[in-house]
Amino acid sequence: METESYIFIIASIGFAFIGAYLAYRINLRRMREKERNTAEKIIEDAKRESERIILEGKLHIKELSLQNKVNLEKDLEQKKTDIFEMERRLRQKEDDFDKKTGLLEKKENEVLKKAQQVENDALRLKEQVNMQENMLSELRHKLENVSGMTADEAKHSLISMVEGEAKLEQAKVLKRVEEETKEMAQNKSQEIISLAIQRYAGEYVSDHTISVVPLPNDEMKGRIIGREGRNIRSIETATGVDIIVDDTPEAVIISSFDPQRREIARLALEKLISDGRIHPGRIEEVVEKTSKEVEKTIKEAGERAVFDLGLHGIHPEIIRLLGRLRYRSSYSQNVYAHSMEVAFICGIMASELGLNIKQAKRAALLHDIGKSVDHEIEGTHASIGGELAKKYGESQRIVEAIAEHHNDSPSNILAVLIQASDTLSAARPGVRKEIWETYVKRLNDMERIAKAIPGIDKCYAIQAGRELRVIVMPDKIKDDGIGLVSREIAKKIEAEVAYPGQIKVTVIRELRSVEYAK
Repeated sequence: METESYIFIIASIGFAFIGAYLAYRINLRRMREKERNTAEKIIEDAKRESERIILEGKLHIKELSLQNKVNLEKDLEQKKTDIFEMERRLRQKEDDFDKKTGLLEKKENEVLKKAQQVENDALRLKEQVNMQENMLSELRHKLENVSGMTADEAKHSLISMVEGEAKLEQAKVLKRVEEETKEMAQNKSQEIISLAIQRYAGEYVSDHTISVVPLPNDEMKGRIIGREGRNIRSIETATGVDIIVDDTPEAVIISSFDPQRREIARLALEKLISDGRIHPGRIEEVVEKTSKEVEKTIKEAGERAVFDLGLHGIHPEIIRLLGRLRYRSSYSQNVYAHSMEVAFICGIMASELGLNIKQAKRAALLHDIGKSVDHEIEGTHASIGGELAKKYGESQRIVEAIAEHHNDSPSNILAVLIQASDTLSAARPGVRKEIWETYVKRLNDMERIAKAIPGIDKCYAIQAGRELRVIVMPDKIKDDGIGLVSREIAKKIEAEVAYPGQIKVTVIRELRSVEYAK
């Protein structure tokens, strides 16, 4: 019984497997049929889509070919038009060329005719020249007989006349060259000088030969004089100045041509008046102490000048001599302030010209260093200054600039800059003073030099002697000769007259013709 059950179960399982397998086969067949139908549909759709794309491509290709055909026809038509235009221009150029060729042939014939005519004229001219030479020879003999002069004598006379004309031409050329040179250099020089003046404005310092010391009361005058004048004599002996005690209320006057001594005396006297103890021993003590203080002030002044200009490496003795310039004057202009001003102006000019600014300032600051000892050493202050600079280790370029800053033709460019800066500092109105007699003598000398030249009618010194106006006789000096006259006067003034700055010589020629209608 159990065996039959097992068999039934196995048979049932087998039939179930068979049924499942048959069902799987049926479903698989159905799926394959469905996939086949789907694939056939996709293929059919793809064929239709490809036919549509092919059709559209054919239509697009036809449109492009039509468009290209139209464009090609347009290009062809344009090229035909251009070719026709080029042919027309070529035909026109051929016609023009033919016309020009005809004109050239015509001109060539004319030139040949003219050349033949020139040859004929040359032959005739040669014959005429021969005839004229013969005539000139005969005329020369006749002229020699009539004038009583040989050909050599006439030649010398002609040469003299030509030399006069050459001198006149020389004056013309000289005047033109001067005008061109001035025109080229004037703008740049004016720009540099005006810039230097604008960037530096210094105060004018004027020194005198006297100093006034105020007194608290008139009784102090008696104490300064002392018993039988011993105090005032002690002060004058110790300081080397003159003490003037006059009727001026509550003041005494210190007189000396040495500003340093005058300053020592002034300071010492003020200390004595403030202290109240005035006797010969105290006077000597105060004067000695004041002298040391002034020496210290001199050193500080030199160091301050070097510091303000940004210089370094200057010998201490040069710095001391530089400080002594504070108590020196030239035409009543303080030499220390003048040296500082020249250094600043020279540095500005050097910067505009692209030169070494420090070197220019250094040379300009020391250019008058010789004036600090020129009363002790023989020679000009320029040569003394050059020797001092060389002695205390300054470079050769600085030494040459100092020694040559008053030469007419300096070899050193720094000397030229110092000359210009020195003139600017010294020649401005009000900066210097002169003795009246010296001033009048200089004006008279200037007018005398001008009047000594032949052809001068009148001359006037104007602008405080800084310009000389000269009026010439128009019948004796021509327009082209006034340049030589002005140069000659300027050279003579440079050689014979001593003056600060520069003098402008202006020569005027005027010709007037006056008639009266009656």
